[in-house]
Amino acid sequence: MKATVLSGAWAGFWESRTAREKVLLTWGGAVLAVAIGWSVLWAPAADGRAQLHERMPRLQRELAQMTAQAKESRSLAGKAAGVAPAGAALKDAMTASLDEHGLQGAQVQLIGTTAQVKLENAAFAAVTVWLNDVRKQFKVEVIEAHVMAQKPDGQVDLNVLLQSANVQ
Repeated sequence: MKATVLSGAWAGFWESRTAREKVLLTWGGAVLAVAIGWSVLWAPAADGRAQLHERMPRLQRELAQMTAQAKESRSLAGKAAGVAPAGAALKDAMTASLDEHGLQGAQVQLIGTTAQVKLENAAFAAVTVWLNDVRKQFKVEVIEAHVMAQKPDGQVDLNVLLQSANVQ
């Protein structure tokens, strides 16, 4: 219904114009359509293309640099994976790691090539997180572990022997 009202209004408007006005309105509409098309469609695309053309060499250099850094990182990761602390360094690493994880009052002793860690009344969740982190970070394995549950839920006593993974 609106379409018929609008087309009737347009027809009434158009029929009341002279031939010269019709030509001017047609050409004005065409020029306006081209101007809008240029400013909305073509100009932004051309500007974006020019900006990308200017940035492309810099982006290619950055990509080459990042690729080289990733390759170097992979080669260094392999070298770092083989280094595990032993002896006094293992004891110091365990002590520092316990402090970082908030496990206070731990006793760390060296027994040959192993580190013995004793904890009393520690949160079981914190102990398991610490053991997992130590295993990953310092490349140690649990040789022997004794865990005893305490009366308060979630609290344990721990006695664990840790050894560097590269020591057999």
